[in-house]
Amino acid sequence: MIPLTSRPRARLCHLPTPIEYLERLSAHLGGPRIFIKRDDATGLAFGGNKARKLEFILGDARRAGADLLLTAAGVQSNHARQTAAAAARFGMSAELVLARMVPYSSPDYEMSGNVLLDRLLGATTHIVDRGTDVRAFLDGLAAKARSRGRHPYIVPFGGSAPPGTFGYVDAAFEIMEQAKAANLTFGHVIHATGSGGTQGGFVCGFSAAGPGAPKVLGISVLSKDKKYRDDVAELASLTAAELGLPKVPDAATVVDYDHVGEAYGIPTPGMLEAVSLAARLEGLLLDPVYTGKAFAGMIAMIRDGRFSRDETLLFIHTGGTPALFPYRTAFDAVTQAPREPA
Repeated sequence: MIPLTSRPRARLCHLPTPIEYLERLSAHLGGPRIFIKRDDATGLAFGGNKARKLEFILGDARRAGADLLLTAAGVQSNHARQTAAAAARFGMSAELVLARMVPYSSPDYEMSGNVLLDRLLGATTHIVDRGTDVRAFLDGLAAKARSRGRHPYIVPFGGSAPPGTFGYVDAAFEIMEQAKAANLTFGHVIHATGSGGTQGGFVCGFSAAGPGAPKVLGISVLSKDKKYRDDVAELASLTAAELGLPKVPDAATVVDYDHVGEAYGIPTPGMLEAVSLAARLEGLLLDPVYTGKAFAGMIAMIRDGRFSRDETLLFIHTGGTPALFPYRTAFDAVTQAPREPA
């Protein structure tokens, strides 16, 4: 049993999230068999992977007596949206520092999608320019809050530090139980890697699960720097140490950098194809920043023969679909209705 039962936890998620077979996509690609873990269905304000992390973060914040959550992220951040929702659920306030991390400033980008939801959920938003020292900004907000008698809690970027990473240690064991019940053996678990907390938790959890656990493959959507893998590996090791689990083998952390494209948040042709295929073959909606690029990476690897045809893969849908709306013009080429013949 993983040592999480004694950890403070605020229940936010609909668990376990389902695992579904993508039969038509698997046939379209000629194998391997592709399953998807629907962590877009965690249930908190459009769902997503951050809800699992926030269960443990909110547990810690509530134990500390916090009444205000502060965090920083990009403008169209899923993490910010779910932090705002978690605060609302437990009667807390939320202030979000949203940095312009991509070169978009249209009304679609800065007023719709996740930003609209942040404000609907009652959060105060501060949109700042790229290069702003967001940690200093957060510290300033926290100091002002304390001067007013508030009790702020700063949530790490992406929730990607212990105790947030505990959410995906728990998810790793959830997957192992689901696989056993369904008589499935997953060769690889594949997902988007951004701030690193999902992969760090998975690597720690599956390493602790022992023989028969799948390999974890993170597809970077944030960084092309090869040192990023070392940061994720360190996060996995910190998580294991916090939980008293065995040391995580260094080789267990694998990150692919080939599908970031020009930069974080910038659409790629592969992402557009992947989002379109998922929608039209499976009725499945991915997002343009995280799952779309990671799904594109998985498809490219399948076409390149990276996986055997008889392997069974599990893709993690980490949510993010509200970001489809701010990126609507990026999909013009794949969403325009065909013209009727003259």
